[in-house]
Amino acid sequence: MDTRLEMALASPGLHAIWVHRVSHSLWTRPGGHLAARLLSQISRSVTGVEIHPGAQIGRRFFIDHGMGVVIGETAEVGDDVLLFHGVTLGGRSMKRVKRHPTVGNNVTIGAGARVLGAVYIGDGVQIGANSVVVKDIPAGAVATGVPATIRFPNKGQDPYEAMFNDPAIWI
Repeated sequence: MDTRLEMALASPGLHAIWVHRVSHSLWTRPGGHLAARLLSQISRSVTGVEIHPGAQIGRRFFIDHGMGVVIGETAEVGDDVLLFHGVTLGGRSMKRVKRHPTVGNNVTIGAGARVLGAVYIGDGVQIGANSVVVKDIPAGAVATGVPATIRFPNKGQDPYEAMFNDPAIWI
């Protein structure tokens, strides 16, 4: 059974988040960009998780099995968000505009999923493993597939359980 001490010592996702909090603080200070970028690159090499220091991350954010997670500069992530390994919150442009996703609160994004561009992911959304999201997803929806299709859980059905209705999420 995992203990808090074990999590604190051996969770690369947690370490990446802690370092991001520091690098983001540096990023927001005048003249702090270089130090923030260097710190984020050290974290990337140690944890396998790449979070740009400009990304805005909410409270109680967690990366489970963090290897390969990438979060871009203009990404905004709400509270109580869970990402699994290999998730990308990436851009589709190199223009100096908002080009990464905005993720609401209470969102779960499955392993290997790609959320690309300045899309909005509503509160309570569940995105299945290996899905590719390039359009906004409304609150409470379940998105699975390539490209992701959106559906809503049946009345009273847990959104997490609704993800299992589509076997393609496991391919």
